[in-house]
This record gives sequence, structure tokens and C-alpha cells, in this order.
Amino acid sequence: MRTGFADLPLHGGKCPAWLFVHMKALSAAIVEVIIEDSGVEAVLERLSNPYWFQALGCVVGFDWHSSGVTTTVCGALKEGLAQIGPAAGLFIAGGKGKVARNTPQEIAQTADKYPLSVNAQDLVYASRMSAKVDSAAVQDGYQIYHHCFIFTSSGQWAVIQQGMNESAGEARRYHWLSSQVNDFTIEPQAAICCDSRGQALNLVAQDNNTVRQTSCEILKLAPTKIVDEINRIQNSNSTLQLPRGHAIPRTSYLNKSLYAAYEQQPDNFEKLLQVSGVGPGTLRALCLVAEVAYGVQASYKDPVRYAFAHGGKDGIPFPVNQSDIENSYTILNKALRRARAGHNEQLQALKNLARWHSQAVNFSNCTPSQPKTRPIPPSPPKSNTLQQPSLF
Repeated sequence: MRTGFADLPLHGGKCPAWLFVHMKALSAAIVEVIIEDSGVEAVLERLSNPYWFQALGCVVGFDWHSSGVTTTVCGALKEGLAQIGPAAGLFIAGGKGKVARNTPQEIAQTADKYPLSVNAQDLVYASRMSAKVDSAAVQDGYQIYHHCFIFTSSGQWAVIQQGMNESAGEARRYHWLSSQVNDFTIEPQAAICCDSRGQALNLVAQDNNTVRQTSCEILKLAPTKIVDEINRIQNSNSTLQLPRGHAIPRTSYLNKSLYAAYEQQPDNFEKLLQVSGVGPGTLRALCLVAEVAYGVQASYKDPVRYAFAHGGKDGIPFPVNQSDIENSYTILNKALRRARAGHNEQLQALKNLARWHSQAVNFSNCTPSQPKTRPIPPSPPKSNTLQQPSLF
């Protein structure tokens, strides 16, 4: 997975209705081409790549750098693929705000309507755990408000969710891919994108394995003893430099969540995350006790890792031209119809162009010590009816 930074300042407002119509059509056409060429799993792989997703937002005409690219592009994909997606075994649930909280119900409704070769509850579990990890176990100052769960009929899935830090005016996007998740509690994300790094309590970092184990051991103690220990720590000089805005919750709330965990006695961190009521505050409190009382050193490394085709809605680098964007998805849809009729020259031309462009970019990014071999433009495919490859 490529890593780096994605600039995502927090922007308000809405996408213009006329642009959203075109975004739905073009994003759906692009996904159809990928499905036709490589299958639905390839769609998940691309969506889990923050660079590809950002480029998709640019290509379909949205802002290149705002937080809105996440919510709007996911919304356009969900609506644009509502009909053609299920036919290919590709489904999208969730969204922004209240819609995100309805994701489990949407997954269950999809399972009732379409044949899935996987238990719907397994998908619901993946959705809930990815949301719980990024909202409670990764404490970086960003509050999750958008959760998009993309899955296939065979049970593969990807997650795109976003958090906001209103005081900093920034957004942070989290990408997941099921094939890369071996354990929900050990660095499960495919990538996390933001325009800045800070101090973060990342309890799913590899370095925090001992903290996770110790937290579960601490819960075997009576909750009153844990609360007493926290009070002693807070009244002493042994305090942690926790991330901004992450104070330990009031005792009444903490007592309730500790009792809930104590009654279930979770034997590992993943089960601890499933306990209702155990959120960021409870986990911070356990981390505090583990570090100060038990000498377990926690890691506070921020987990962040991280084109214009039709312009942008704000006129940067130029205003969106409706006829241009409409022409693009018309061409893609025409190429798809021809490919399904046995004439794949246009799709092959698109693939050749993409391959040549990738080679050209790699060439331009070579360091002086690296050998530079100029890319050779693709040769025209042999055909009895088409002598020159064309996108049109």
C-alpha cells in the first residue's frame, strides 16, 4: 500500500445537484469498466487505496482537497451503482451521520434481497468493528461521522470512513480492505489519510500489544479498585500526556462501563471492544492504569499514512464543463456495450493508455541514480475492423 499524506481540510456546504447527477453517472461507468476488466474484488482494492480514491474524486469533478470528496464521492457511488452493482454482486451500505448508523440494517436488508455466500452477521460484525476501532481504539482527535461499507456477494469488503476535528478544521479518512485484515486489533487499516500528524493513542498499533493484553488483565479486578487507582493517579504527579481533548471520563460513567466489562470478562482486546459502553474514555483509563501502575509503556505514534480531468466544483483548476463530463461517461458506457458484444478495442485502448501513463509517471519520478528507460507507447491491437486504437 502506498503511503503519504492527503490534504483534507474540513469544508461545509453541499454538492450542486447538477454536478452530483454527472458524478453518479461517471463514477458508475468507471466502476463498471473495472468490473468488466478485473472483477468486483478489484473495485474494493482500488477503493481501499487513498490515492486512487482521491483521484476518482478529481476525475468526477469534485474538489481535489476538501473533506467533502469522501462523503460526496461515496454517496455518488452508492446511488450510481444502486442498479448495476447488485447485478455484479457489489453492494454499498452506510454514509454520513444517521445513515452511517443504519449500516447494519442495510446489510441485513441486502442479504434478504440478494443471494450472498456469506453470513450477513459476519459483514455486520466487520462494519461495527472497523467503526469501533477507528472511533475508540485510534484516539487521534478525530470524531468519526461517515462510514461507508462496500461488500461483495462472496463476502469481501472495504470500508471508507472519515472523522473530523472541528477545532483544527481538518478531516481524516480511514481505509480498510478485508483481504488485509488478519486481526481487527493489530494495525488493520489499509491506510489513514490526513494533512497533519499529531500525538495519538493508537491502541491497535503493533507496539501496543502489551497494553492491549494488560488492559484485559486489569478488568479482572473489581471496578471500584480500578476507579480508586485512577483517582490516585490523577491526584498525583504521575500523569500522561494524552492527545488533546481526551480527558478521563467522570467516575459515574467510568464505573458503569467498567462493570459491564467486568461482568463479561473479555479475554482479549477484540472482545473488549465489543462490550457495549466501552469507548475511548474507558480505554484511556485502562491505558492510564496499565502505564502508571503496571509499568507498561504505551506508544503514542500517529498512524497517519497515506489530477484533474473535468475541473472542480469550486472552479479549481477550472470550472466543470458539463458537456465534457457527460461525454466521458457516454464513451465509457459505449465501450462497455461494445465489449459485451465481443468488440473490446475501445476498452483495450483505455487500458493501453493507462499503462503508458503509469510508465511515463514512473519515468519522470526516477532519481538521478536510477536508469531511465523511456516508455514506449502501446502498439495498436491487431483487428480486422479497427486499424488504429481510439478512445472514441
